[in-house]
Amino acid sequence: MDFSKYKYEQEKREREAKKHQKHFQLKEIRVKPNIEEHDYAIKLKHLIEFIKKGDKVKVTLMFRGREMTHREIGRRVVDRFVADTKEVGIIEHGPFLEGRFITTVIAPK
Repeated sequence: MDFSKYKYEQEKREREAKKHQKHFQLKEIRVKPNIEEHDYAIKLKHLIEFIKKGDKVKVTLMFRGREMTHREIGRRVVDRFVADTKEVGIIEHGPFLEGRFITTVIAPK
C-alpha cells in the first residue's frame, strides 16, 4: 500500500469523526450572596439562554469579607438557581464550597 494513500485516508477518517463530535462551551455566571431580585432574574435569563444554546454553565458565588460567616445565604442563592433551571438543565457537579467560592456546573438535558 502506498504510504501517501494511507495517510490521506487516515486524515479523511479523522475529519469525518470531527464532524460528529459534540461541541460546547463552558460559560460562567458570577454572583454574590446579597444579589437583588432584578439582578437575579437577569442572570437566570442568561443562564437559561446559555443552556438552551447547548452550553454548560458554571455558577460561581463569591463571598467577600465577612460574608463568609453566613455561608447558608450563599447556599440558598445557588440552590435557587438550581431549582429554577430544573426544566432545562441538570446538575453536573453539585454545589461545592472551595475557599471563598461556591461553584456548581449545570449542563443541558
